Amino acid sequence: MEMERINENTIRVLIGNDDLTQRGITVLDLLGNHQQIESFFYSILEEVDTEHQFQNNDSVTFQVLPNRNGLELFISKNGIDEEAIADETGSTEDLQSDDISEFLKRQLEQTDAKHSDQRKSAIGNDELDDAVKNQELEKNITVIKLDDFENMVQIARLLHLENAVSNLYTYRDSYYLEIIFFVDQTTPETIKDELAIAYEYGNKATITSDVLNEHGKKVMDNSALELTRFYFSK
Repeated sequence: MEMERINENTIRVLIGNDDLTQRGITVLDLLGNHQQIESFFYSILEEVDTEHQFQNNDSVTFQVLPNRNGLELFISKNGIDEEAIADETGSTEDLQSDDISEFLKRQLEQTDAKHSDQRKSAIGNDELDDAVKNQELEKNITVIKLDDFENMVQIARLLHLENAVSNLYTYRDSYYLEIIFFVDQTTPETIKDELAIAYEYGNKATITSDVLNEHGKKVMDNSALELTRFYFSK
């Protein structure tokens, strides 16, 4: 973990994936637990603010930017210093602790412009959203249970889908990868071959998509494989 004092009001902390691992935390762990988010960031503040210049300030705010190597965390007192942070990142979005989870989700749903082709399939993202919602569209839905998130990373490295969307859920302490193939835009042979790759790192789940939609937590929507490949594959 690296710490840099930008100015008297702002600290920049680079938290690598190894640092997260040592603390038993992943970026995904921070997606839905506000209490865990706040506790984690204040523990970082306590560690880097050795002179207690920030901890005793009631108006401390956090700005966090996930990246493929971990997290970039900006800690500000007396209100966020937009100019200083903009100089470092080009972003000035002010985040309170209750907003961090949603912000992380948005960050995981976005990539740099140079990766836009990777994020798009043969039909556009907006059309994919509409297609998923269109109940009349014929599709093949498969749910794969994963032992851990590392298996998701391995699948993402190998499986580059076209004419399909992928969703990642957590349910009862397990990860589930849902793959939706659009039957009118692919072949049974292609579906079989692509699922064979996925089954090397997971097993066909006994629960259905309906159960996951109703009782599980969707972690990544529509482009789970692409997002995992971009943020977590080295």
